[in-house]
Parts: sequence; C-alpha cells; structure tokens
Amino acid sequence: MTTEEIAHALKLTAQLMELHEENPFKIKSIANAAYKLDKTDIDLQGKSLEELEKIEGIGKGIAAKINELQSTGHLNELTEMVTKTPLGVIDMLRIKGIGPKKVGQLWRELEIESIGELLYACNENRLITLKGFGAKTQAAVKTQIEFFKSNIGKFHYASVEKFAMDLVDVLKKKYKTEFVSLTGAMRRKFDIIEEVEILIAHSGEIIFDESENKLEVKVKIISSTEETFYNKLFETTATVEHLMQLNNHKSDVTLSLVEGHHRKSEEEIYKSFNLQYIEPELREGLNEVELAKQNKIPKLIELADLKGILHNHSTYSDGMNTLKEMAEYCKELGYEYLGICDHSQSAFYAEGLKPDRVLTQHAEIETLNKKLAPFKIFKGIESDILYDGNLDYPDEVLKLFDFIVASVHSNLKMNEEKATSRLLKAIENPYTTILGHPTGRLLLSRPGYPINHKKIIDACAANGVVIELNAHPYRLDIDWRWIPYCLEKGVKISINPDAHEKSGYHDMYYGTNVARKGMLTKEMCFNSLSLSEIESYFNKRSAR
Repeated sequence: MTTEEIAHALKLTAQLMELHEENPFKIKSIANAAYKLDKTDIDLQGKSLEELEKIEGIGKGIAAKINELQSTGHLNELTEMVTKTPLGVIDMLRIKGIGPKKVGQLWRELEIESIGELLYACNENRLITLKGFGAKTQAAVKTQIEFFKSNIGKFHYASVEKFAMDLVDVLKKKYKTEFVSLTGAMRRKFDIIEEVEILIAHSGEIIFDESENKLEVKVKIISSTEETFYNKLFETTATVEHLMQLNNHKSDVTLSLVEGHHRKSEEEIYKSFNLQYIEPELREGLNEVELAKQNKIPKLIELADLKGILHNHSTYSDGMNTLKEMAEYCKELGYEYLGICDHSQSAFYAEGLKPDRVLTQHAEIETLNKKLAPFKIFKGIESDILYDGNLDYPDEVLKLFDFIVASVHSNLKMNEEKATSRLLKAIENPYTTILGHPTGRLLLSRPGYPINHKKIIDACAANGVVIELNAHPYRLDIDWRWIPYCLEKGVKISINPDAHEKSGYHDMYYGTNVARKGMLTKEMCFNSLSLSEIESYFNKRSAR
C-alpha cells in the first residue's frame, strides 16, 4: 500500500472510532499519525516493524497497524467498524463541517444513513431540532453537500497524470505508432480533470481495458489518420471558446482544416491563422487569441527557470525531514537556495515555533550555511495571519527572519469583507514578504474563503508584497486566472511547494504547469531570481 492509502485507512479508523465513541486518547494518536503521513510522501514500503516504530509520530501501536496494512492489505480493527456502520454513514464523514460526533448524532437521533437523506433533512429543517445544530450549521451542511456532489467524478491533475501518460505508452506499443498524444483538458494541464482524452492515429477498433482503470476516471479514445493527426490534435486540445475565437478571427482557415488541408504540426496551423503560436496550456478561450494577433504572448516560465525553493517545512514544526535533510536534498536537485518556513507559534496543531525554538533553528541554519556554501538557507517563517489581521509574533521576533510568508490557517469561515480586510492588514504589515495561499482553498475539498482579488492584488502592488502560487496540487492557490492581473499590476509570483518533506519539492512541477496557464514569465517569477539577486532583495526589504 502507498503512504497515501495507509494515511487514508488510519484516518478512517480514527473517524469511525470517534463515531462509535471509543477511547479518545487512542483516537487522537491514530488521527495525528494519519495527519502526519498525509502531509508527506515518506516511503513506508519494505520498512520493518522496528523501522516503522522509529518514525517520528508513529510509535509501537501505529507501527503495528501500518505493518498489518502492508502485509495483509487490510486492518482488522477498521474492517470490524466498517462492518457495523452503514456505508452511507461512512460517506457522510466526507462532508466538510460535520465531524464524526455530529455524523453519529445524525445517524442515531434522526436515523439519517446517507448523504441524500441528509440533504433532504436540511431542506426540511430537521437538523435545527438537534442539540448543537442551528440554522447556520444546517445551511453550511447543505452548502457542503452541494459542493461535494458537484465534484463527484472529478480528479486533481496530479492524481491522474501518471495513469494517463502510462496509457499513452501502452497504446503506442499496442498499436505500433508514435502518433498518440494526450489531448483535451489533460494536455492543457487543467487543474481539475473530469476525463482523460487520448488521440491515436489508428484506423481499426481501439480497445481499452477498463479493468485496468483503478482510478475510475472517465477515458475517451479519439482516432484519426496519420495525415489528419495534427489537425485533430489541435481541434481536440482547445476549448470550444478558443476555437470560436479562432473562427471569428479567420473563418476560412477553420473551414480549410476540415476540407483536407492536412497540417504537419500545430505550429503550421497557427501560422495559417497568421497568429503567434499558442501553447496548449493557454488554449482556454480567454484572451490568448487577441494577444497572439498582436504577437504579445510572452515566453512562458519553465521549471528550469526556478533557482530556489521557498516556503518549506521541517521537523521543527510539522515536516517529516530534518532541516539538514531538506537543505541537502534541495541542493542535490540543483537549486541555489532554500527558504525554510516552519509554522509560527499560533499553529499549535502543527507544533508551531515558540521564540526560543526560532533561535535554535536560526543557529542550526547558520551552521549548515557554512557547510553547504555557496548554497544558502534563508531564515523564513510561515506566520499565521491572526483573526484581526496581525502577524503571529511581536516585532522583535519578526525582525529576526530574512523573509516572512503570511498565511491564514484558522477561522476560515469569513465573508468577503472580513476575509479581504484581514488579508489587507497583513499585506500592509512591513514584515510581510509573501502572501501565502491567498484563499486557503483545497481543490475538490474546500472552496476557500471569498476575497476581493483585485483589492488584494492592488494592495500587494502598493506594498511590494509577492503573491504565492502554492504548488501543492490540492491548492494551486493563487488561481492561475488571476495571474494576468498580478502581472498587469507588477506583482511578482512565487511558486512555492509548501513542502512538508523532501519529495514535496517535486510539486514545483505542478505549480509551474498552472503558472504557464496564467502566462507567468521568468522575469515575473520571484524565485527565478538568482541567489545573489534574492539575497539583495531580502536585505533591501529588511532595511526598509
């Protein structure tokens, strides 16, 4: 089993134990271990029971459960609880805003045993009759159910990519052709995927074994001839809106595409439109055609342009790897610098750093910098933006850092006015360097608090604050659609992985994918600055 699957099994175990009102201390231990593993991609494969016990936050009891999951594929304790719990009740645990205790209450007192029954109960105002529920809670539950239902059958791009690429390779070998490509939303590297579309040049029947589709994502195989392959790739990659804009631009060329004018490349197709070439990621039907008319599409950012990795966590807070391990791996990957940003003291759930721990970490950073030079670790912190908009820590602590990522982690239920004013105050704080994951969204799980994006971006421009594009594939926040407005206002974007262990650095790839969709350039990407450039930037900002 993968670490993700083990984390899910442990989380469900803890939830069902709480649902059935079992030992709270045992529940907390399992839930904490699940949270820790879910934050990381630590490889548990092949580890002995003794090795598992040595992993921080695991211990003997949890290690035994992981060992059982790895050796048998299931957990007896979990199986027993699943057996005595209606499947619909287990589904209800996936609804945000109602924890296991409330789900148990709904099940036992109102005899609700499915998400559908729960939605019906909300519509009949039945929840407000329960202790601990009210009109606001009922309305929030209804909203979350509707959000949950709207996301059924949708997947994060990152969770589908390997399956899709492997399928392309399988089809190439099976049908002995190189004319096979991802197309549609997958080729545009859209953040949320509903269907994997693959184009293949093959005249006969194409057979795809659905039993191999463990993700259960919808797969669509499109066929063409070798002669029409690039025409078809062009037509199926773009959104309808993109094609309509091209049609409005030069309708006779669109007609020629379906009348036998076979192109040998997509570059040739755009040339026939008298347009600058438009990269697949951009073909969404926004303003890319208009920009291409004026030859104004810039050279898009590439992963190789990034010189350093900012916003990362270590074992000083809730990370899985030590500061030394995080730094050495960052250097090994070829980056020039690392920004360590463990959680600040208010993030007690993530073992946020008290001021004395800050000093201890800074001393270790200075020692490591001497050993790893010219590679450099910058002293950062992910400071919580408190409910009143202030940063965590007093000024005498804040001034100790090279840079500060300011993020909201608590009290997320805000209206637009409150969320915007809270962020504005943090942006105006002279110690704020980067605004972290601006909306707090978790794709397919949490929509994020509403903010006035234009006001936030304008404030960042006025205060010289960089905006984070959190590269974790569940966040991808700031949304790529707002990057053009950031660039228009001169606000730089920092592609940050929010890595909680070494392998998290590789999420920079997903951040770069969506940054390209927003037309981010190397020049406007904060962490494409070299070590000397970013060091100079931090020094000037500190002096200010």
